[in-house]
Amino acid sequence: MPTRVPDPDPAAQQLRLLSLLVVILALGLFMALPFVLSIGSVVFLPFAAALVLSIMLSPLADWLARWKVPNLVASFLALAIAAAVFVLLLAAVLQPALDTFDRLPEMARKVTQQASQLRGNLAWINDLNRQLLRITGHTSGREVVLAGPTVIEQVAFATPTLVLEALFTLLMAFFMIASRIRMRDHLRHERPINHTEIKAARLIREVQDLVASYMLTVGVINLGVGLVVAAGTWALGFDAPLMWGGLAALLNFLPYLGPLAMMVILALFGLGTGGTLLGGLVAPAAYLALHAVEANLVTPAVLGRRFTVNPVTILLAISYFYWIWGVVGALLAMPILLTVIAVFHHVGRPNLVGFLFGEPLFARPPGRD
Repeated sequence: MPTRVPDPDPAAQQLRLLSLLVVILALGLFMALPFVLSIGSVVFLPFAAALVLSIMLSPLADWLARWKVPNLVASFLALAIAAAVFVLLLAAVLQPALDTFDRLPEMARKVTQQASQLRGNLAWINDLNRQLLRITGHTSGREVVLAGPTVIEQVAFATPTLVLEALFTLLMAFFMIASRIRMRDHLRHERPINHTEIKAARLIREVQDLVASYMLTVGVINLGVGLVVAAGTWALGFDAPLMWGGLAALLNFLPYLGPLAMMVILALFGLGTGGTLLGGLVAPAAYLALHAVEANLVTPAVLGRRFTVNPVTILLAISYFYWIWGVVGALLAMPILLTVIAVFHHVGRPNLVGFLFGEPLFARPPGRD
Protein backbone atom coordinates (compact mmCIF):
# COMPACT_ATOMS: atom_id res chain seq x y z
CA MET A 1 0.00 0.00 0.00
CA PRO A 2 1.61 3.28 -1.05
CA THR A 3 2.44 5.79 1.68
CA ARG A 4 0.21 8.85 1.59
CA VAL A 5 2.11 12.10 1.38
CA PRO A 6 0.73 14.60 3.90
CA ASP A 7 -0.82 17.76 2.52
CA PRO A 8 1.40 20.82 2.82
CA ASP A 9 0.57 23.18 5.64
CA PRO A 10 -1.03 26.36 4.18
CA ALA A 11 0.44 28.47 6.98
CA ALA A 12 3.94 27.11 6.30
CA GLN A 13 3.52 27.72 2.57
CA GLN A 14 2.40 31.30 3.21
CA LEU A 15 5.36 31.90 5.56
CA ARG A 16 7.78 30.53 2.99
CA LEU A 17 6.28 32.71 0.26
CA LEU A 18 6.66 35.78 2.47
CA SER A 19 10.25 34.78 3.24
CA LEU A 20 10.96 34.45 -0.49
CA LEU A 21 9.58 37.94 -1.07
CA VAL A 22 11.77 39.25 1.75
CA VAL A 23 14.85 37.67 0.14
CA ILE A 24 14.02 39.16 -3.28
CA LEU A 25 13.38 42.61 -1.79
CA ALA A 26 16.59 42.42 0.25
CA LEU A 27 18.67 41.49 -2.81
CA GLY A 28 17.09 44.26 -4.85
CA LEU A 29 17.70 46.77 -2.07
CA PHE A 30 21.30 45.64 -1.71
CA MET A 31 21.90 46.14 -5.43
CA ALA A 32 20.09 49.48 -5.72
CA LEU A 33 21.19 50.99 -2.41
CA PRO A 34 24.71 52.05 -3.50
CA PHE A 35 23.38 54.11 -6.41
CA VAL A 36 20.65 55.76 -4.29
CA LEU A 37 22.99 56.54 -1.40
CA SER A 38 25.74 57.77 -3.72
CA ILE A 39 23.48 60.10 -5.68
CA GLY A 40 21.85 61.40 -2.49
CA SER A 41 25.05 61.50 -0.43
CA VAL A 42 24.41 65.12 0.54
CA VAL A 43 21.37 63.92 2.49
CA PHE A 44 22.14 60.31 3.40
CA LEU A 45 25.79 60.64 4.42
CA PRO A 46 25.21 63.24 7.20
CA PHE A 47 22.24 61.21 8.42
CA ALA A 48 24.26 57.97 8.57
CA ALA A 49 27.18 59.72 10.29
CA ALA A 50 24.81 61.35 12.79
CA LEU A 51 23.14 58.02 13.50
CA VAL A 52 26.50 56.35 14.16
CA LEU A 53 27.57 59.25 16.40
CA SER A 54 24.32 59.07 18.37
CA ILE A 55 24.73 55.32 18.89
CA MET A 56 28.34 55.78 20.03
CA LEU A 57 27.75 58.77 22.31
CA SER A 58 24.39 57.85 23.89
CA PRO A 59 26.08 55.75 26.66
CA LEU A 60 28.32 58.73 27.49
CA ALA A 61 25.26 61.00 27.67
CA ASP A 62 23.53 58.42 29.91
CA TRP A 63 26.58 58.38 32.21
CA LEU A 64 26.50 62.17 32.46
CA ALA A 65 22.74 62.08 33.11
CA ARG A 66 23.30 59.73 36.07
CA TRP A 67 25.27 62.60 37.64
CA LYS A 68 22.09 64.74 37.54
CA VAL A 69 23.18 66.61 34.40
CA PRO A 70 20.13 67.78 32.38
CA ASN A 71 19.45 65.78 29.26
CA LEU A 72 20.14 68.59 26.77
CA VAL A 73 23.35 69.57 28.56
CA ALA A 74 24.49 65.93 28.76
CA SER A 75 23.81 65.43 25.04
CA PHE A 76 25.74 68.59 24.18
CA LEU A 77 28.67 67.67 26.43
CA ALA A 78 28.91 64.16 24.96
CA LEU A 79 29.04 65.59 21.44
CA ALA A 80 31.46 68.35 22.47
CA ILE A 81 33.85 65.87 24.11
CA ALA A 82 33.91 63.70 20.99
CA ALA A 83 34.44 66.74 18.74
CA ALA A 84 37.24 68.05 20.99
CA VAL A 85 39.08 64.72 20.90
CA PHE A 86 38.78 64.57 17.12
CA VAL A 87 39.96 68.18 16.69
CA LEU A 88 42.95 67.60 18.99
CA LEU A 89 43.97 64.51 17.01
CA LEU A 90 43.48 66.34 13.74
CA ALA A 91 45.51 69.33 14.96
CA ALA A 92 48.32 67.05 16.12
CA VAL A 93 48.44 65.52 12.64
CA LEU A 94 47.46 68.35 10.29
CA GLN A 95 49.85 71.18 11.18
CA PRO A 96 53.05 69.07 11.17
CA ALA A 97 51.79 67.36 8.01
CA LEU A 98 51.53 70.73 6.27
CA ASP A 99 55.09 71.51 7.35
CA THR A 100 56.25 68.15 6.02
CA PHE A 101 54.40 68.83 2.77
CA ASP A 102 56.93 71.59 1.99
CA ARG A 103 59.69 68.96 2.01
CA LEU A 104 58.00 66.74 -0.56
CA PRO A 105 60.17 67.84 -3.53
CA GLU A 106 63.34 67.05 -1.59
CA MET A 107 62.00 63.69 -0.45
CA ALA A 108 60.81 62.89 -3.99
CA ARG A 109 64.33 63.47 -5.32
CA LYS A 110 65.73 61.22 -2.60
CA VAL A 111 63.24 58.44 -3.40
CA THR A 112 64.12 58.80 -7.08
CA GLN A 113 67.79 58.37 -6.27
CA GLN A 114 67.03 55.28 -4.20
CA ALA A 115 64.91 53.88 -7.04
CA SER A 116 67.65 54.60 -9.57
CA GLN A 117 70.16 52.78 -7.39
CA LEU A 118 67.82 49.82 -7.08
CA ARG A 119 67.12 49.89 -10.82
CA GLY A 120 70.84 49.83 -11.51
CA ASN A 121 71.22 46.72 -9.37
CA LEU A 122 68.36 45.07 -11.26
CA ALA A 123 69.36 46.23 -14.74
CA TRP A 124 69.27 42.67 -16.05
CA ILE A 125 65.49 42.58 -15.50
CA ASN A 126 65.05 45.69 -17.67
CA ASP A 127 67.20 44.15 -20.39
CA LEU A 128 65.13 40.98 -20.27
CA ASN A 129 61.93 43.00 -20.49
CA ARG A 130 63.18 44.90 -23.55
CA GLN A 131 64.13 41.62 -25.24
CA LEU A 132 60.66 40.22 -24.60
CA LEU A 133 59.00 43.36 -25.96
CA ARG A 134 61.16 43.19 -29.09
CA ILE A 135 60.29 39.53 -29.63
CA THR A 136 56.54 40.05 -29.18
CA GLY A 137 56.57 43.15 -31.42
CA HIS A 138 55.45 45.63 -28.75
CA THR A 139 56.98 49.08 -28.62
CA SER A 140 56.87 51.52 -25.78
CA GLY A 141 54.60 54.48 -26.37
CA ARG A 142 54.46 57.88 -24.84
CA GLU A 143 51.99 58.65 -22.10
CA VAL A 144 50.16 61.97 -22.25
CA VAL A 145 49.24 63.41 -18.85
CA LEU A 146 46.63 66.15 -18.72
CA ALA A 147 47.01 68.81 -16.06
CA GLY A 148 44.27 68.83 -13.45
CA PRO A 149 43.43 70.93 -10.39
CA THR A 150 46.02 70.92 -7.66
CA VAL A 151 45.41 69.48 -4.19
CA ILE A 152 45.11 72.97 -2.70
CA GLU A 153 42.51 73.96 -5.30
CA GLN A 154 40.50 70.79 -4.63
CA VAL A 155 40.58 71.46 -0.86
CA ALA A 156 39.54 75.09 -1.40
CA PHE A 157 36.57 74.05 -3.55
CA ALA A 158 35.47 71.29 -1.14
CA THR A 159 35.86 73.19 2.16
CA PRO A 160 32.48 75.07 2.20
CA THR A 161 30.56 71.88 1.45
CA LEU A 162 32.48 69.92 4.07
CA VAL A 163 31.86 72.58 6.72
CA LEU A 164 28.12 72.69 6.02
CA GLU A 165 27.82 68.89 6.03
CA ALA A 166 29.82 68.66 9.29
CA LEU A 167 27.59 71.25 10.99
CA PHE A 168 24.47 69.50 9.71
CA THR A 169 25.80 66.15 10.97
CA LEU A 170 26.61 67.51 14.44
CA LEU A 171 23.23 69.23 14.74
CA MET A 172 21.37 66.08 13.70
CA ALA A 173 23.47 63.93 16.06
CA PHE A 174 22.67 66.29 18.95
CA PHE A 175 18.92 65.96 18.43
CA MET A 176 19.21 62.18 18.04
CA ILE A 177 21.14 61.89 21.32
CA ALA A 178 18.75 64.23 23.11
CA SER A 179 15.70 62.25 21.95
CA ARG A 180 16.96 58.90 23.30
CA ILE A 181 15.18 59.26 26.66
CA ARG A 182 11.87 60.20 25.05
CA MET A 183 12.14 57.14 22.78
CA ARG A 184 12.78 54.83 25.74
CA ASP A 185 9.88 56.32 27.70
CA HIS A 186 7.66 55.87 24.67
CA LEU A 187 8.57 52.18 24.45
CA ARG A 188 8.21 51.57 28.19
CA HIS A 189 5.26 53.67 29.34
CA GLU A 190 3.26 55.39 26.62
CA ARG A 191 2.34 52.13 24.87
CA PRO A 192 1.11 48.86 26.36
CA ILE A 193 4.11 46.70 27.19
CA ASN A 194 4.20 43.62 25.02
CA HIS A 195 6.77 41.36 23.47
CA THR A 196 7.49 43.72 20.53
CA GLU A 197 8.21 46.76 22.70
CA ILE A 198 10.48 44.72 24.98
CA LYS A 199 12.46 43.39 22.01
CA ALA A 200 12.74 46.89 20.52
CA ALA A 201 14.07 48.29 23.81
CA ARG A 202 16.55 45.42 24.10
CA LEU A 203 17.68 45.95 20.51
CA ILE A 204 18.31 49.68 21.00
CA ARG A 205 20.23 49.03 24.22
CA GLU A 206 22.34 46.25 22.71
CA VAL A 207 23.20 48.24 19.59
CA GLN A 208 24.31 51.19 21.72
CA ASP A 209 26.33 49.03 24.09
CA LEU A 210 27.96 46.99 21.32
CA VAL A 211 29.00 49.89 19.09
CA ALA A 212 30.03 52.19 21.95
CA SER A 213 32.02 49.44 23.71
CA TYR A 214 33.76 48.51 20.47
CA MET A 215 34.70 52.09 19.57
CA LEU A 216 35.87 52.87 23.12
CA THR A 217 37.98 49.70 23.33
CA VAL A 218 39.44 50.15 19.86
CA GLY A 219 40.08 53.82 20.64
CA VAL A 220 42.12 52.92 23.72
CA ILE A 221 44.08 50.29 21.74
CA ASN A 222 44.73 52.76 18.92
CA LEU A 223 45.86 55.38 21.43
CA GLY A 224 48.42 52.88 22.70
CA VAL A 225 49.54 52.17 19.13
CA GLY A 226 49.88 55.91 18.53
CA LEU A 227 52.00 56.38 21.64
CA VAL A 228 54.31 53.52 20.62
CA VAL A 229 54.64 54.89 17.08
CA ALA A 230 55.33 58.39 18.43
CA ALA A 231 58.07 57.01 20.69
CA GLY A 232 59.53 54.91 17.87
CA THR A 233 59.63 57.76 15.36
CA TRP A 234 61.22 60.01 18.00
CA ALA A 235 63.90 57.36 18.60
CA LEU A 236 64.52 57.11 14.83
CA GLY A 237 64.93 60.87 14.57
CA PHE A 238 61.75 61.62 12.60
CA ASP A 239 60.38 65.15 12.74
CA ALA A 240 57.05 65.69 14.57
CA PRO A 241 56.69 62.30 16.30
CA LEU A 242 53.25 63.35 17.61
CA MET A 243 52.09 63.65 14.01
CA TRP A 244 53.18 60.08 13.26
CA GLY A 245 51.55 58.79 16.43
CA GLY A 246 48.27 60.60 15.73
CA LEU A 247 48.27 59.43 12.11
CA ALA A 248 48.87 55.83 13.21
CA ALA A 249 46.05 56.07 15.76
CA LEU A 250 43.59 57.51 13.22
CA LEU A 251 44.44 55.07 10.43
CA ASN A 252 44.19 52.12 12.81
CA PHE A 253 40.43 52.72 13.05
CA LEU A 254 40.27 51.41 9.47
CA PRO A 255 40.89 47.65 9.74
CA TYR A 256 43.52 46.13 7.45
CA LEU A 257 43.62 49.03 4.97
CA GLY A 258 44.60 51.70 7.50
CA PRO A 259 47.73 49.92 8.80
CA LEU A 260 48.69 49.11 5.20
CA ALA A 261 48.45 52.79 4.27
CA MET A 262 50.49 53.74 7.35
CA MET A 263 53.22 51.29 6.40
CA VAL A 264 53.38 52.71 2.86
CA ILE A 265 53.60 56.28 4.19
CA LEU A 266 56.39 55.34 6.58
CA ALA A 267 58.24 53.58 3.76
CA LEU A 268 58.00 56.60 1.46
CA PHE A 269 59.10 58.99 4.20
CA GLY A 270 61.90 56.68 5.32
CA LEU A 271 63.23 56.28 1.80
CA GLY A 272 62.94 60.03 1.22
CA THR A 273 64.89 60.99 4.33
CA GLY A 274 67.11 57.97 5.00
CA GLY A 275 70.66 57.66 3.82
CA THR A 276 70.41 54.08 2.55
CA LEU A 277 67.74 51.78 1.24
CA LEU A 278 67.85 49.50 4.28
CA GLY A 279 67.85 52.47 6.64
CA GLY A 280 64.70 53.83 5.03
CA LEU A 281 62.89 50.53 5.54
CA VAL A 282 63.56 50.34 9.29
CA ALA A 283 60.48 52.39 10.23
CA PRO A 284 57.92 50.43 8.12
CA ALA A 285 59.45 47.12 9.27
CA ALA A 286 59.15 48.16 12.93
CA TYR A 287 55.56 49.30 12.37
CA LEU A 288 54.75 45.99 10.67
CA ALA A 289 56.05 44.12 13.73
CA LEU A 290 54.01 46.39 16.03
CA HIS A 291 50.85 45.86 13.98
CA ALA A 292 51.38 42.08 13.97
CA VAL A 293 51.54 42.05 17.78
CA GLU A 294 48.56 44.40 18.14
CA ALA A 295 46.32 42.64 15.61
CA ASN A 296 47.11 39.04 16.61
CA LEU A 297 47.66 39.28 20.38
CA VAL A 298 46.45 42.52 21.97
CA THR A 299 43.21 43.19 20.09
CA PRO A 300 41.82 39.61 20.20
CA ALA A 301 42.66 39.33 23.92
CA VAL A 302 40.96 42.65 24.77
CA LEU A 303 37.92 42.47 22.49
CA GLY A 304 37.22 38.78 22.97
CA ARG A 305 34.64 36.69 21.15
CA ARG A 306 31.87 39.30 21.45
CA PHE A 307 33.43 41.50 18.77
CA THR A 308 34.85 38.74 16.58
CA VAL A 309 33.84 39.40 12.97
CA ASN A 310 34.88 37.50 9.87
CA PRO A 311 37.72 39.43 8.13
CA VAL A 312 36.10 38.85 4.74
CA THR A 313 32.91 40.47 6.04
CA ILE A 314 34.90 43.46 7.31
CA LEU A 315 36.67 43.95 3.98
CA LEU A 316 33.39 43.62 2.07
CA ALA A 317 31.74 46.21 4.32
CA ILE A 318 34.68 48.62 3.95
CA SER A 319 34.79 48.26 0.16
CA TYR A 320 30.97 48.52 -0.09
CA PHE A 321 30.70 51.77 1.85
CA TYR A 322 33.93 53.17 0.35
CA TRP A 323 32.34 52.65 -3.06
CA ILE A 324 29.31 54.64 -1.88
CA TRP A 325 30.79 57.44 0.27
CA GLY A 326 34.55 57.31 -0.12
CA VAL A 327 36.85 57.57 2.89
CA VAL A 328 34.06 58.65 5.25
CA GLY A 329 32.05 55.59 4.24
CA ALA A 330 35.03 53.34 4.94
CA LEU A 331 35.31 54.83 8.45
CA LEU A 332 31.57 54.31 9.04
CA ALA A 333 31.65 50.73 7.74
CA MET A 334 32.63 49.05 11.00
CA PRO A 335 30.00 50.76 13.23
CA ILE A 336 27.32 50.07 10.60
CA LEU A 337 28.44 46.43 10.38
CA LEU A 338 28.25 46.06 14.18
CA THR A 339 24.76 47.57 14.14
CA VAL A 340 23.63 45.04 11.53
CA ILE A 341 25.19 42.21 13.58
CA ALA A 342 23.32 43.36 16.70
CA VAL A 343 20.04 43.40 14.75
CA PHE A 344 20.67 39.89 13.42
CA HIS A 345 21.47 38.78 16.97
CA HIS A 346 17.85 39.56 17.86
CA VAL A 347 15.91 38.54 14.75
CA GLY A 348 18.23 35.66 13.84
CA ARG A 349 20.83 35.31 11.12
CA PRO A 350 19.39 34.71 7.64
CA ASN A 351 19.86 31.06 6.66
CA LEU A 352 19.98 31.52 2.89
CA VAL A 353 21.52 28.12 2.11
CA GLY A 354 19.06 26.27 4.33
CA PHE A 355 16.17 28.33 2.92
CA LEU A 356 16.86 26.86 -0.53
CA PHE A 357 16.21 23.39 0.95
CA GLY A 358 13.00 24.26 2.76
CA GLU A 359 14.32 25.45 6.13
CA PRO A 360 13.09 28.69 7.77
CA LEU A 361 14.77 31.88 6.59
CA PHE A 362 15.48 33.10 10.13
CA ALA A 363 16.35 30.72 12.93
CA ARG A 364 15.39 31.78 16.43
CA PRO A 365 18.44 33.27 18.15
CA PRO A 366 19.72 31.10 20.98
CA GLY A 367 18.68 32.29 24.41
CA ARG A 368 16.00 34.68 23.05
CA ASP A 369 12.36 34.42 23.95
